[in-house]
Amino acid sequence: MNGPSSSVPAEPSVRDLRPGDRFPDLALPDGDGHPRTLSELAGGDPLLLHTYRGWWCPKERAFLRTLTGWQGELEVAYTRLVSVSVDPPAVVAAFRAGLDARWPFLSDADRTALPRLGLLEVEDTVHTPYLPTLWLLRPDLIVHRWWNGYWYWGRPTLPELHVELRALGADLRPDWDPPRPDAR
Repeated sequence: MNGPSSSVPAEPSVRDLRPGDRFPDLALPDGDGHPRTLSELAGGDPLLLHTYRGWWCPKERAFLRTLTGWQGELEVAYTRLVSVSVDPPAVVAAFRAGLDARWPFLSDADRTALPRLGLLEVEDTVHTPYLPTLWLLRPDLIVHRWWNGYWYWGRPTLPELHVELRALGADLRPDWDPPRPDAR
């Protein structure tokens, strides 16, 4: 007699998320070992969530230098950025400092979130790192758009990000169009 299966179905991968779906509110340690959640780090603003292979990958260093050059614009535009890897907290802290990055870098060194998210890069069996992705999330962690950065050219350019952030900003900000002088 066949009874119900006792196996628990696996959670769907976040790679299956579409615009309008909610990204999980991860809780991971920052470079100082303090647990931080994505919702806390979003702080009511749009969030760019970047998962990366690790400090050792030249593609990641190149992309992170690009983001570092843009961090001032993100800050004045009320947009948050968070980067996540499997590097230990001390390594993400040193990497962040070496890049002159001002945004939080989180560590999933224990790989607690990685299997749940389904973002394992399966080709790298040495480091078992994150698949490089970039997620544009609304303040409530609802997916606006995401990019697969497995190949470097799959990552968005800054002009592409600007267009997506403009569209999200217009949708989120009730005061996107400034008040008219005759409205007083």
